[in-house]
Amino acid sequence: MKLFGWKSGREESRPALSRGVATYGSGSVWPPSYETQVREGYCRNPVVQRAVRLVVEGLGSAPLVASHPRLIALATARSGGQMLIEVAAAQLLLHGNAYVQVLRDAEGGVAELYALRPERVSVELDAGGWPAAYRYKVGERVTRLAGDAARPEVVHLRSFNPVDDHYGLGCLAAAAGAVAIHTASGEWNKALLDNAARPSGALVYDAGDGSTLSPEQFGRLRAEMDASFSGAANAGRPMLLEGGLKWQALGLSPADMDFAGTRGAAAREIALAFGVPPMLLGMPGDATYANYKEANRALWRLAILPLASTILTGIAQGLNGWFEGAALAVDLNQVTALAEDRALLWASVTGADFLSAEEKRAMVGIGS
Repeated sequence: MKLFGWKSGREESRPALSRGVATYGSGSVWPPSYETQVREGYCRNPVVQRAVRLVVEGLGSAPLVASHPRLIALATARSGGQMLIEVAAAQLLLHGNAYVQVLRDAEGGVAELYALRPERVSVELDAGGWPAAYRYKVGERVTRLAGDAARPEVVHLRSFNPVDDHYGLGCLAAAAGAVAIHTASGEWNKALLDNAARPSGALVYDAGDGSTLSPEQFGRLRAEMDASFSGAANAGRPMLLEGGLKWQALGLSPADMDFAGTRGAAAREIALAFGVPPMLLGMPGDATYANYKEANRALWRLAILPLASTILTGIAQGLNGWFEGAALAVDLNQVTALAEDRALLWASVTGADFLSAEEKRAMVGIGS
């Protein structure tokens, strides 16, 4: 039986990212799995890596306020050597899902929070099609973690996905095409640099009697060309041609030479996917914001704070069974990038004489 397209029973649905395959041009696939996307898109692409790090490190440096001091300690603790909320933020951006395991102490309380690798986790559904548990697979070993609503073993954080009920959609999948173009154009430019930053041209053989080079002669000529005239170290080196050979230089059209524009457009599309102003990534010619301060403020308002709300609210709700009325959020009054915005808010609230002191404190986010 299927409910709304999902299989009933204890069957696991697969992450949308692992099912989706990006196809470009003549049908080439790039790349088919999340791990490959991370290796090719994040580890090898400077724009993706810097965009993710800007958001993640900004969130990690944000001062927090909570209903219980223990919540801040848990959220800012090290998970596998890295700050928990930074790991969760990176996973949400790249994969669209973050799974935070709740490790308990001997008394049943919360001892530690640990971020699981999202590509290793699958959701187990109940008969009604709702998440009942989570399966964490490492090699051949599978661990079943309960998704109890009161005191769950795993807190599932996910971004919005319009085509999947149980898995979020990461930014890396949306940026895959731009990442492929950016990476390919970089490799093309490197190949041009390796070949003296210009096309190698063509050697034209004209024997006069209509004969052609033998396979042995052609092989020897090509080996000599590769050994003596390719590479940056041989740029501009004169050629000594034998009888019957002449050099015909080839040129590239302006459209073929516009790799800088192609890379720039791809880089801006990557920045757009991750919500980072291109100015902060050092892209020349970007005049969307008046200065870096305005761009940094936009980064916080449009990228960091929404992501922080998803992570911190989700963690607080997941730990509500241990900390009644749990609340965890960014302390906006201590964020340097938002100082001007907060100053304007304070000034407007101070001038509102019709508000009581308690109402004013609530408007600026200060408890009574």
